[in-house]
Amino acid sequence: MTTIGFIGLGSMGLPMATNLLRAGYVVRGFDLRAESVSALERAGGTGAGTAAEAARGADALVLMVVNAAQAETVLFADGALGGVASDGIVVLMATCPPGEVAGLARRVEETGRSFVDSPVSGGVVGAVGATLTIMAAAPRSVFEKVRPILEALGDKVYHVGEEPGQGATVKTVNQLLCGVHIAVVAEAFALAVRKGVDLNILLEIMGGSSASSWMLKDRGPRMLEADPEITSAVDIFVKDLGIVLEAGRDAKVALPLAAVAHQLFLATSGRGEGGADDSQVIRTYHAMNGTGGSR
Repeated sequence: MTTIGFIGLGSMGLPMATNLLRAGYVVRGFDLRAESVSALERAGGTGAGTAAEAARGADALVLMVVNAAQAETVLFADGALGGVASDGIVVLMATCPPGEVAGLARRVEETGRSFVDSPVSGGVVGAVGATLTIMAAAPRSVFEKVRPILEALGDKVYHVGEEPGQGATVKTVNQLLCGVHIAVVAEAFALAVRKGVDLNILLEIMGGSSASSWMLKDRGPRMLEADPEITSAVDIFVKDLGIVLEAGRDAKVALPLAAVAHQLFLATSGRGEGGADDSQVIRTYHAMNGTGGSR
């Protein structure tokens, strides 16, 4: 597999496509933003004017789009699937509900092409550094065909199952834990602020205690900043925790902590702060407790 169509050249998609170029693949990319297509061309890739053009003759079509609805539009309404080689593979890397992923896979496989459900974790930093965690679900033979492509994008590539939707399920569980962890760090900080504790000292103590977590160490320092650099936005967790709750409904599994975390991110977004770094869910705690954003 040498020729790759790549749809979705956003903050993660563009560096991912660039890493595929560095690995020696021929990459033809499309994005609704012309400047993103131009950036791919400057990196050595080929720009396309439509999704169908990007997919034409591709051995593999990588979709790094916003959601399942966008993937469906690109594949079917925009005609990208018809451009993929008859024995080609569609690789969906966006975070989507498991049920919707399974539905897309069935429609792709009906055309004789293969489908890999392979969401990623690691954010922009992982996309740039090719250190993403990739959770791929597909028949083993299909997974092995795309493994070199996935390994050009991430250093932790897992085959999590044979059925489409299983990769999405693993990513859903990941986002449940991430979202709840961020929210509970903000809650702990809110209590400390109310009692006048220096959050810098608290962070140092908690970071070295049994209460520590990766999210505490990563998001905690950014919660102490008024306007930190954005590495993952509040609205991403509005979307992803919504997917978590949808998966829970489909499986008839109660997820009360995820529901509360979702409401906190939703409240932050509702105040017009959906584009802020996701650590700023702490602003909702400050709003509820009248602490005025004290750090």
